[in-house]
Amino acid sequence: MTDAPELVHYEVDRAIATVTLDSPTNRNALSAQLVGELTAHLQTAAADDTVRAVVLTHTGRVFCAGADLKEQSSEGGPQAGTQRMLGLLRAIVEAPKPVVARVDGAVRAGGVGLVGACDIALAGAASSFAFTEVRLGLAPAIISLTTLGRMTERAVSRYYLTGETFGAAAAAAAGLVTAAPDDLEAELGTVLDALRACSPQGLAETKPLTTRSTLAAFDARARDMQSLSARLFGSEEAREGMLAFLEKRPPRWSADE
Repeated sequence: MTDAPELVHYEVDRAIATVTLDSPTNRNALSAQLVGELTAHLQTAAADDTVRAVVLTHTGRVFCAGADLKEQSSEGGPQAGTQRMLGLLRAIVEAPKPVVARVDGAVRAGGVGLVGACDIALAGAASSFAFTEVRLGLAPAIISLTTLGRMTERAVSRYYLTGETFGAAAAAAAGLVTAAPDDLEAELGTVLDALRACSPQGLAETKPLTTRSTLAAFDARARDMQSLSARLFGSEEAREGMLAFLEKRPPRWSADE
């Protein structure tokens, strides 16, 4: 019996650890294996004194499609998946080194939460974003912990409530990403060179200043958001929404003609 193929790759070059999501068969969905490997790589980077910062990126046209809906069904419910998601988001926020998201593809639902958890996020022209939960009978409960503090109130209201897709420039205007540069690789290089020039102690002591409010949100609201997510995932409306999504058809409750 062979081991399952690796879904998340890790390499270090010139003081930067690059963590690459590579699970094309399910659009980099947040399966137990992917979350476990990503979390382990974050821990490896944190423990490596030669690493100054982490880049979180992806292969293919999708950065992350969010929860693995098929796996949640096989696990008998959302409890395990939502607990993993909470742990992963907090691990990124609490990482003692800056985490930079390099995005140049589709980002949906829980994937948007990953982007929000990163300290710096750069989005290329091929990027698109959507809080799709509302269209499945769900709510962006857990990922609100890492996106509410990033985005303007007006942007949150629009994109949370409509579930519509928006591009890199709109994501930057909303505050979800740091920048939507014309040349993604050049901008990433500029940011990474700047981080390489920083003191390890300076970075370690400065990052907590920037994440204090997000961690406070975790402490105050994480349990309630997990309960809300579990309740909605178990509802009849959400079951129909997720089944319709998997079957590529409109849900029965849709008013769209």
